[in-house]
Amino acid sequence: MGNLDGKVAFVTGAARGQGRSHAVRLASEGADIIAVDICDQIGTVNYPLATSDDLAETVRQVEKLDRRIVASVADVRIRHQLTEAVAEGLTPFGRLDIVVANAGIYPGQGGSRCEAFIDATDVDLIGVMNTVAVSLPHLQAGASIIVTGSTAGMIEGATEKLGPGGSGYSWAKQTIARYVEALALQLAPQSIRLNAIHPTNCNTLLLHNIDVYKAFRPDLEEPTREDVVDAFPAMQAMPIPYIEPIDISNVVAFLASEQSRYMTGVNLRVDAGAMLKPAPV
Repeated sequence: MGNLDGKVAFVTGAARGQGRSHAVRLASEGADIIAVDICDQIGTVNYPLATSDDLAETVRQVEKLDRRIVASVADVRIRHQLTEAVAEGLTPFGRLDIVVANAGIYPGQGGSRCEAFIDATDVDLIGVMNTVAVSLPHLQAGASIIVTGSTAGMIEGATEKLGPGGSGYSWAKQTIARYVEALALQLAPQSIRLNAIHPTNCNTLLLHNIDVYKAFRPDLEEPTREDVVDAFPAMQAMPIPYIEPIDISNVVAFLASEQSRYMTGVNLRVDAGAMLKPAPV
C-alpha cells in the first residue's frame, strides 16, 4: 500500500529532469499520472528542452510501476492546452488530487527586446499560475498543490549576472513565493493546500549548460562541467555541488500525502543550507 493509492497527480514539465522524477516518485506511492511537457525548443534557451521521446520514457517508467499515465504535449504558457490535457486525463481517471506545477526554464539569450526575460516569466511564473488555474475546478478537500520555486531566486543578485533571462527567472521565483502565501490563505477554507519547494542547484540541464557555467566561471570563455564542479559548492553551506531530482521528489511525495495534511502556504527550501550563507557580494 502506497501513501497515494487511488490518487491522481497532474505534473508539468514531466518529460525529463525533476518533472519525470516527480511523476515516477508519485507513481511509486500509488498515484496515477497526468503528464505534460512542451516537447519543443524555446529560442532563448541555450540547452535542449525535452522531446517527445523523453515524454515517452516517462510513460514507460510510470507504467513499469503498474500505474496508469495519460501524457500530452502542452505548453504551460497556453492555458487552453493545459485545460485540454487535464480533461484528457480526467476521462479515464475521473478525479484530480495532486498538482505539481514544475515546468521551468532558464533562458540565457537576451534578445533585442529582452525576450529571455519574457520567456522566463511566461514559463516559470505564468505557467505555474495557468497550471493551478486549470486544476482548481477539479480539486476537492484534501487536495495538494505543489509548485517549484528556487533558492537562486531568493538570493539577492544570484541570477541577475545572467542578464535578462536570469533576471526574469529570479523575479518569477520570488513572485511564486508570495503567490503561494496569498493563494494558500484563500484555499484554506476549502481544505485545499498549496506549498512551494525551493531547490538549490539541481543536477539537470537547467544547471548543466554553458550560460550557468559562465556565471560560475566568468574567468573562462567556454567553461566545461569539469571546470565548474569545484565552484558549485560555493552555492550551498553543505559541501556538495548540487542536489539530485529525487531529493526534491521525496519532498513532493510528502507534500502530496496526508502526512503533511496541515501544511499550507509554506515556502520550503531544499537547499543544503544555501539560504544560510551571506548573499554574494
